[in-house]
Amino acid sequence: MGKINHIEKLTDNRFVNLYHVDATSVHDTPVSYFTASRAKNIEDMKVVTRRNDPDGVVIYSIYGEKHDRVVLIRQYRYTIGDYIYEFPAGLVEPGESYHEGAIRELYEETGLTLHPITVQEGYQKPYFTTVGLTDESCATVYGYAEGNISTEAEEASEEIEVVIADRDEVRRILREEKVALLCAYMLMHFLSDEEPFGFLNKL
Repeated sequence: MGKINHIEKLTDNRFVNLYHVDATSVHDTPVSYFTASRAKNIEDMKVVTRRNDPDGVVIYSIYGEKHDRVVLIRQYRYTIGDYIYEFPAGLVEPGESYHEGAIRELYEETGLTLHPITVQEGYQKPYFTTVGLTDESCATVYGYAEGNISTEAEEASEEIEVVIADRDEVRRILREEKVALLCAYMLMHFLSDEEPFGFLNKL
């Protein structure tokens, strides 16, 4: 196992920061590593706390009486300079459970009301998003959405189009569009399972 010798905070931003990790590898060679983290300081980084508290939440929600449509967003992302299809998602605020965060975020991004369902812990616990770049982890909340689409609560920095997609549109999106990885895998479940949440009983 490698050894971390020193961590230096390089930026001081509100939502994400860059850290430099000075380490020694298992082969006894020096390692200079850069990582992004939602942590506001070194003491709160997961490498220090050894806890996996979720930074954010991803919302997989089904819309319509027939449970035949899924709620997506098409969002402009500066990292790729283009639009990408994703599930609604966002950061969990201090003192907020990730189920509460999911309800709030779905409303802010889409105007819809989320009714979460109860699932086994293995489906909703926080998993790491891109561990080669960041210690960020996100929990997934599943549920049913209702109401009318609205972007009135959307943040000024966001550029989001709400998409309520049936299976034909999901097939087109997967074939033709840029899609976030977790979203893509879940959409494959949506296509293969008659009951969209049927896979949640298989753990």
